[in-house]
Amino acid sequence: MIITGMAEFESVCKNKLVEWYNHNNKEQITLENVFVVWACKTLQNYKALLSTTVSGDGIYVEYTFNGDKQEMYEDVYKKLNNRCITGM
Repeated sequence: MIITGMAEFESVCKNKLVEWYNHNNKEQITLENVFVVWACKTLQNYKALLSTTVSGDGIYVEYTFNGDKQEMYEDVYKKLNNRCITGM
C-alpha cells in the first residue's frame, strides 16, 4: 500500500473502521457514521484517531501508517469509564 497524502490516508482509515465495525458488531454503519478526531503526518508516517457517531459504543480506533515499511496498523480501544474526580 502506498499513501499519497493525508486525504487518502483518512479515507483509507474511515473505510477500514467501517469494515472492522461491521464485522464485529450487530449494528451496521456506513462512512457517514465515522469521523476523524485527530490526524497528523510526521516525516513519512501518518497517524489518525477515529470514532463513530453511534451513541454509547465508546469505540476509538488508532491507525498508523509506517511509510518506511509501507504497513498500516490498527489499534481498537473501547472507553470503559468516564468519571469526575473532585477534591484534588
